Amino acid sequence: MARKRFKPRKASSYSRKPKDLEDKSGVREPLIAFSFKDFDRSQGQTFKEWEVEELLANACEKLAGISQLTVAQALQQQIIKIYTKVDFPPNSGFTHPKHVPEGVKWASIRIQGKERIIGYFDENIFQIVFLDKEHEFWKTEKKNT
Repeated sequence: MARKRFKPRKASSYSRKPKDLEDKSGVREPLIAFSFKDFDRSQGQTFKEWEVEELLANACEKLAGISQLTVAQALQQQIIKIYTKVDFPPNSGFTHPKHVPEGVKWASIRIQGKERIIGYFDENIFQIVFLDKEHEFWKTEKKNT
């Protein structure tokens, strides 16, 4: 007597569903996204100024690369630095914009040399607030000079 090796299947059972990649705890961590909703045009530089100085393309390339990472990965690789000591730097060349909530943890992304993009995280969304060409957001004393 011949055994049936293959059972008939419904057509719907052939469809594949994509699987999410999960971390060790079984939760998928979202990638970093960027927002300009809190961008302050009254301080720092404009996009046009960065374009003229050939910084804008470098910044866009950097942001494109960062958008492939999670917040944890970017922090671990020290691509993004979060300032945790105070709400806003005491000796800053900038002032806290009124449209940005108090108590955010400010962060910076180094573009090249001393150029920085300054903002803060709202979950996985990096809210870009300033373009800082001269590293004026968090002024520090020069070491060994």
